[in-house]
Amino acid sequence: MNALTDPVLLFGLSTSLLEGFSFVLSVITVWLNIRQSHWGWLFAIVSCATYGVVFYDARLYGDMGLQVVFILVSIWGWHQWLRGGDGASQLPVSGLDRRGWQISLLAWMLGFIVLWWFLAHFTDTDVPHADGFLTAGSLLAQVLMSRKKLENWHIWIAVDVLYVGLYVYKQLMLTAGLYALFILMAYAGLLAWKKSVIVHAELTR
Repeated sequence: MNALTDPVLLFGLSTSLLEGFSFVLSVITVWLNIRQSHWGWLFAIVSCATYGVVFYDARLYGDMGLQVVFILVSIWGWHQWLRGGDGASQLPVSGLDRRGWQISLLAWMLGFIVLWWFLAHFTDTDVPHADGFLTAGSLLAQVLMSRKKLENWHIWIAVDVLYVGLYVYKQLMLTAGLYALFILMAYAGLLAWKKSVIVHAELTR
């Protein structure tokens, strides 16, 4: 595995072969998510597995553990997109109501507190607050995406902006660039899914 995780230079950025491979898989995943293709979940599973190794090597244990949870959520999300609608049909895009937002933000804060405490006391990470906060936010966004909630893109945009800074700090420069790209892709996803909501509303009138 060392050959895959050893530092290499790519376009002047310090990275590794495994990080580069994970980068490509992640871009494909988000592109397929924007298009609401269920095959995006397959690429998500593989990219989460490879990024888990990358984050372990960088001592980002919250993000490493998140990849394991993401794999489980991705399997569930794949089923939801195909069979989670009314009558076991494909799931349409919908939005959160006020109560849904309140529950989501409360879950984010509680997740942050639990993860920060665990990372600070049981790992050697040097960024327990940032790792815990962004890990909890990413998990929330992934769960909302699994249910095709439009607001998942809002959370991804906020989380991705902060992740860029974290990965620059951890010298994962290619991954920092990936998350900068994710900000743009998440915005594109938000616009595309908004159109889907409008189309679905017109068809169900």
